[in-house]
Amino acid sequence: MSLESTPYPGVSMVWKGKQKLLLTKNLTPGKMFFRELIWDEQGVEYRAFDPRHSKIAAAFAKRIHSCPIQAGSSLLYLGAAHGYTASFLSDIVGKNGVLYCVDMAPRVVRDLYLLCEQRENMQPILADANKPDLYAKRITPVDIIVQDVAARMQVPILFKNLQFLKPKGYVLFSVKARSIDVTKKPSTIFQQVEEQLKDKLKVLEKVDLGPFEKDHVLFLCQKK
Repeated sequence: MSLESTPYPGVSMVWKGKQKLLLTKNLTPGKMFFRELIWDEQGVEYRAFDPRHSKIAAAFAKRIHSCPIQAGSSLLYLGAAHGYTASFLSDIVGKNGVLYCVDMAPRVVRDLYLLCEQRENMQPILADANKPDLYAKRITPVDIIVQDVAARMQVPILFKNLQFLKPKGYVLFSVKARSIDVTKKPSTIFQQVEEQLKDKLKVLEKVDLGPFEKDHVLFLCQKK
């Protein structure tokens, strides 16, 4: 079957039986890092972007209205972990884009470092996203911030890092309700987070990531 386009730059789709696959063109053909499914389309290699393993892919699967990430974009990724999602965003932004990948866990950053060695547009940073001054000199202003930090103070962490976002830049902000407060209903937490975000950002869209991620929402925002 031939590839079909999607509303998201750099992301295609194809049907494998009854399963819909999201695909990105592999920036490093012949190399795979997460045992992901590889799809060959007329000699061009694509990687399957699994919404069960990525909140950004889940947002695509849930048909978020738009995504600002495109070829040449510069991104700051807070909470990059082992680099699964970041590797697919690396495919999308291409050789002229850049991803600054921040995580505070030495064990996962070791894996992230090995991945970044194979992808020149990714830079690993071992640091606490709650202390951006520690890595400020390593980052240039970015078009987009992607945050996936499972912490109680998720919004304050984002606000501290807005210093790196260009005017009118975008934010893809993943919120895990249970990481903020296990005693409140997730819907209440999401409403509170949205009101907090509006202090410094324009909220463009809110996507419930279920069933791929339980009690998670992804906000698409723009810097005022």
